[in-house]
Amino acid sequence: MQSEPETVCNVAISFDRCKITSVTCSCGNKDIFYCAHVVALSLYRIRKPDQVKLHLPISETLFQMNRDQLQKFVQYLITVHHTEVLPTAQKLADEILSQNSEINQVHGAPDPTAGASIDDENCWHLDEEQVQEQVKLFLSQGGYHGSGKQLNLLFAKVREMLKMRDSNGARMLTLITEQFMADPRLSLWRQQGTTMTDKYRQLWDELGALWMCIVLNPHCKLEQKASWLKQLKKWNSVDVCPWEDGNHGNELPNLTNALPQGANANQENMGQCKSLEYQHLPAHKFLEEGDSYLTLAVEVALIGLGQQRIMPDGLYAQEKVCRNEEQLISKLQEIELDDTLVKIFRKQAVFLLEAGPYSGLGEVVHRESVPMHTFAKYLFTSLLPHDAELAYKTALRAMRLLVLESTAPSGDMSRPHHIASVVPNRYPRWFTLSHIESQQCELASTMLTAAKGDVRRLETVLESIQKNIHSSSHIFKLAQDAFKIATLMDSLPDITLLKVSLELGLQ
Repeated sequence: MQSEPETVCNVAISFDRCKITSVTCSCGNKDIFYCAHVVALSLYRIRKPDQVKLHLPISETLFQMNRDQLQKFVQYLITVHHTEVLPTAQKLADEILSQNSEINQVHGAPDPTAGASIDDENCWHLDEEQVQEQVKLFLSQGGYHGSGKQLNLLFAKVREMLKMRDSNGARMLTLITEQFMADPRLSLWRQQGTTMTDKYRQLWDELGALWMCIVLNPHCKLEQKASWLKQLKKWNSVDVCPWEDGNHGNELPNLTNALPQGANANQENMGQCKSLEYQHLPAHKFLEEGDSYLTLAVEVALIGLGQQRIMPDGLYAQEKVCRNEEQLISKLQEIELDDTLVKIFRKQAVFLLEAGPYSGLGEVVHRESVPMHTFAKYLFTSLLPHDAELAYKTALRAMRLLVLESTAPSGDMSRPHHIASVVPNRYPRWFTLSHIESQQCELASTMLTAAKGDVRRLETVLESIQKNIHSSSHIFKLAQDAFKIATLMDSLPDITLLKVSLELGLQ
């Protein structure tokens, strides 16, 4: 700025194998990131390498000098900087002249200009103390003055480091996590039996998501993963470490932030998605021909969405299950399905239908497993133009909502060693049940719309609705939907759909 006087800063940067390993600047600014002067010097060195004179390591230069030259060099150096270095120079001279001094027991002498050995570890310079101080400061502000935004910027920095395969990513996240664990509010909330705020819990969620990225990194050594596992177990064993479901006691959850209901809940967010064009990049390292990173990513997403998983206990964790599922599906909806991807959808749908207990679309699922309505609706609409039979089979299988059933099917009593598996008539605390039932209703409505004009399919969907939907308001809504679909202006009324409407209305 013109109003500010120009200042000259002394900057020193050490490099090792194309990485900045240490920085010093006389400006005195303390921050997690490099000051403007360090950045300026780095850019100057990158853009004008010829302007920065390259010297041999100082030990090599000194080796070329004779005794008179060495004496002249040392005396000139002391004269130029006598106020700073004279006491050190005299101390070193005394030690060198003393036969039994520690300095004479070491062969050679250190050279800060020679760089590290080829076997030494090298990583980017990271001011660990500053990271700790900044996170501590942000947490102490309790969400005020944009501290949450600042912490999210730090998380973004960790993501950037992981993307660049920078080993500092894990180091930085470790420092951040340690400060989160040391937050005094954790023990206070634990003592009072109160839950943390949603904003603060979202920061913890981000911590967890980043640790997942780190431990799943295929480029990491086994010993690194072992050390992270040890560290994560250590944190997890601490009393004040927050529970994932958000409930430390039997306190009633705050239901003011319940999930929105109905078909437009995420708008039996999406509007803000940028229009991205996804392309197939060949994945040569993988075995099957035609695999690309896109097909692999889509397949992993479908496998993840189709996993059978038990509904967690707390309100926050239950909302997170719904939110994460909808976010992943909205990402998938950005991708235009071509023939290659349709094959992946078919393969995974068949696999999930025929798979064992790990699949949420398997023949038998646990009474309290997370329902597949949202995922099945997406699979149904994606598969319908290409394989209607498979689309309906998937959607009909997903219609069940076993948590509302009083007992599960009993075991095979014809075999003595099989004990009847009677589920106790316990009603779990599913805080998101109304949202889940609305998703079940949406799936049924989607099938009714698609089945217009097909008597067999309409009857099958009707049977599924009557068997699986327990909410009278949702059954009535489906009766209305069926009537609307049956009497659209541009075509003759669909008699079968009108019958479906009547059946549901009577029910």
